[in-house]
Amino acid sequence: MDVRFTTAGDTAFNVEFGEGIDRPTNARVMALHARLKSAAPPGLVETVPTFRSLQVVYDPIATSRREVQAAVEAELAHADEAPAAGALWRLPVCYDPDLGPDLVELSASLGLSAERLIALHGSTEYFVYMLGFMPGFAYMGDLPAELEKPRRSEPRVRVPAGAVATAGRLTTVYPWESPGGWHLIGRCPVPLYDGSRPSPVLLAAGDRVRFEAVDRARFDALSAEAAAGRFDPDTLRATP
Repeated sequence: MDVRFTTAGDTAFNVEFGEGIDRPTNARVMALHARLKSAAPPGLVETVPTFRSLQVVYDPIATSRREVQAAVEAELAHADEAPAAGALWRLPVCYDPDLGPDLVELSASLGLSAERLIALHGSTEYFVYMLGFMPGFAYMGDLPAELEKPRRSEPRVRVPAGAVATAGRLTTVYPWESPGGWHLIGRCPVPLYDGSRPSPVLLAAGDRVRFEAVDRARFDALSAEAAAGRFDPDTLRATP
């Protein structure tokens, strides 16, 4: 099996499945992630999925690298099994130009109208490949090819929480105010990270997301509900 193990300090190692960003490679990552979570080998602390690899973190007092790697190798025979489907979320987005300051410029650079860009962005069911950069930041693919454009040459010092953005073939929602170089095309009123929730991070690797356009009045109403702690994010989870 074409995998390799790389060291990540004295309490972790990576299981690498490939070099690119694609669903088949990520499916193998997620399958191993699920199997190790279920098997719970002694001393395993956590596994962290990425686009193409799984980081395995262990407690060196309770176990050893050799023992944990042997457990991982035993599960690798099942890494080609399809992982269970994640949750499907329907996230509201307001694409007003003042909430998506790059919308007009980005659409013009791609030879599209703003309306066409919005329609394309909302036409796809996105897959959460991984979380990274900050808590709750979901790297979602695959953006329609017509919308592909590299990150901005000059990142912003401040990107507001809830900003909906694109870069390359990926899209995301910024869970916090932070620096960022993605193209901002709208705003989501639903916090993707909320420390008051039992599970603070809304999305998980393996989940799917659809963006649904809402007008400014609906955006403002949802923002007010979220700020007051009256919005239940589970209402955004699609029923099977």
